[in-house]
Amino acid sequence: MTFANVGTLGVQPGRRDEVVEILTRPSSTLAGSGCLSYEVGVSPEHPDTVFVTELWVSAEAHAASLQLESVKASIAEAMPLLTGEFGGFRFDVVGSPLR
Repeated sequence: MTFANVGTLGVQPGRRDEVVEILTRPSSTLAGSGCLSYEVGVSPEHPDTVFVTELWVSAEAHAASLQLESVKASIAEAMPLLTGEFGGFRFDVVGSPLR
């Protein structure tokens, strides 16, 4: 069953584009680790927030990805730019009218 991780990251004022740049760097390791989709978004109504929507083959694949050196490096690079305000949801996808 597909696993979804949909979240928000609070960023330091004026640092949103730097976080987006880190999160949108091409990564060949994500697809190989079970990531089906990784989308990063912004909203004019929330200038200090980055939105991330991830789809994974399983919750276990998502958890395992956090141990990848490339993922650890991206997290370490982004952390000083974040406020520590995180939100979101994790859930199992049960269907879609598109598939």
